[in-house]
Amino acid sequence: MGKKKVIKQTESEVLKEKDKLEEAMAKAGGKSAVSKKTESGFIYIDATYNNTLISVTDRGGNVIAWASAGSLGFSGPKKATPFAASKIVAALAEKVKKTGPFNVEVVVKGVGSGRDSAIRSLANQGFNIISIKDVTPVPHNGPRPPKRRRV
Repeated sequence: MGKKKVIKQTESEVLKEKDKLEEAMAKAGGKSAVSKKTESGFIYIDATYNNTLISVTDRGGNVIAWASAGSLGFSGPKKATPFAASKIVAALAEKVKKTGPFNVEVVVKGVGSGRDSAIRSLANQGFNIISIKDVTPVPHNGPRPPKRRRV
């Protein structure tokens, strides 16, 4: 097979190559390891009869973190309980405690039993709640009723 020639690089060549790689990553838009801190944002609570979903976003609407009762291991009818909602908020607070947001506007949607508990838990976890907005969809007149039954 023959002898293999091993080329040894000097330290200066290694540093130059490393700088070139970093420049290429910056041009390509590669994310750095440092995450951005956000002071304010939104928390969306979707409380249905079957589940509770909570999302944390920045001012632009980009999702920072989310959790649901199902993702924490609750199953069946336990997913829509106030206890599950408080556990979801605790998990989200753990995810965003370094990056923020800390001043939040809460947007609540749905009629589930976890909505009040989730808001109380947000206040207890140290979030500064600026406003609470309810965006639950309300039917104006509903669909047309069925025809009268003929026997």
